[in-house]
Formats: sequence, C-alpha cells, structure tokens
Amino acid sequence: MGSATREALSTSRSALAELGGKATLATGEQLLAAGRVLGTSFQLRAALADPSGDNAAKLSIVNAVFASIDPTARELLAVIVSNAWSTEDDLLAGVEEIGIRVLAKSDPSANIGEELFSFGEAVGSDSELELAVGSKLGSDEAKAALIERLLGSKASKQTVAIVSQLVQQPRGRRIAELLKFAATVVADEADLAVATVTTAAAITPEQLTRLTAALSASYGRGLRINHVIDPTLVGGVRVQLGDEIIDGSVASRLNELRLQLA
Repeated sequence: MGSATREALSTSRSALAELGGKATLATGEQLLAAGRVLGTSFQLRAALADPSGDNAAKLSIVNAVFASIDPTARELLAVIVSNAWSTEDDLLAGVEEIGIRVLAKSDPSANIGEELFSFGEAVGSDSELELAVGSKLGSDEAKAALIERLLGSKASKQTVAIVSQLVQQPRGRRIAELLKFAATVVADEADLAVATVTTAAAITPEQLTRLTAALSASYGRGLRINHVIDPTLVGGVRVQLGDEIIDGSVASRLNELRLQLA
C-alpha cells in the first residue's frame, strides 16, 4: 500500500467517523454498489482516480453519475474520490473498505464477524460451494442471488450485503481471503483485532472468555475470537493473530521432538 493510499484511507475513515448515526444499512449498500459501477467503467475509474485531476470536476462526476444514491453514500464517495490514491485498484479497495465499515457501524449489535467466519468455514469445507461463489464464469446477478438464498434467512442484512459485494467484485482474490479481509475490517471498526484460536476439542464458554481476556491483556487490544476445533492438534492451543502464530499444541511439540530426534 502506497503512502498516498494510506493517507486517503485515513481521511476517508475520519469522514465516516464524523457521520455518526447518519451511516445506515442503505448507505453501506449503495456505497458498495457505487464501487461496483466504478469497477466496470475504466473511463469513470480513471477520471476519479487521477491524482492530478481537479477535485471540482471529480465532485461534478460523482453528483451526475450517482445522483440517485443515498445522499450520505454520495457524500462519502465524494470524500473518497477527492483524495489521491496510489492506484485505481486502491481507489476501488478504498470504496469497498469504507462501505464495509459503514455496514459494521450501521448496527454494532449484529454478529457480522461471526457470520463471516461461519460462512468462510462452510465454503472452505465444500468445494462445490467455493466454486459456485468464486467462479469467474457465473454472472454477478447469479452470485448475488445465490448469497441471498444461502444467507438471507440466516445472517444479518449487513453480512449478506458484504458477502454479496465480495463475490461480485473479487478483484482477483480468493473467497477465503475476501472473507478474512472483511472480518478484519468489521472488527477494526469496533476497535478490535481478530484472533483464531484452535483447540483439539470443544471448550466451555467460560474457558473461551478467560482465554479471550488473557489474550487481550497480552496483546493490549480487545479481540474477537474465532474458535476452530481440530482434533489433529491432540491437545493444547494454537493462536493466530494476523501473521503471528503461537503454537502450543501437543502436535506441534511432538513434531519438534521428532525433528530433534531425526
């Protein structure tokens, strides 16, 4: 990520924070939809991502092309395009991230992160489903309809909107990567980090609460925990936070012992 993009993201996030309760489900949905329009029009994308472009001209384009969308979504889009982005793809990524943040902000009580994780687990365990949502052959409309059928009655509207966005505009990313990214953005909007805790067997809610508290104290930040059960660990716990992995599993210790004896 270039320095221009980092600064543009920071400014866009600040603009979102200033909106307070004005950021609604409709705002997030329409901002993401605007991003998909940008993704399908090279000329429009180039005009709005041009760092040397006149901001007044960019705002005129936004107001003309996106006149029918939610005023708050259009206001946010205007802020986003008025910044200088390192690349056109970074602009698309910025619209997507702010749209996801809007959805997370629109209902802090929704279990978006857990729902994204659960869907990711389902996709990861079903190759046909992974192909259906990740194939380049299917139309965007068909993918969106599939997500609605799969999640419409089982997840929040925010989660459905996020997953629908990800499968319609993957930009070369795999579905597992997309869902992980979205979950991280949702957690960050709540000032949390995401940690994956893997154990050999189920643990009680009380144990998970104590583990979460201990990890949060260790990392100095609130955490949202994704719990995975993997019997191959034999025992112990493996924790992954971003690129950092703490492997205290029995399987890991046995493997280290094997390497020492080899």
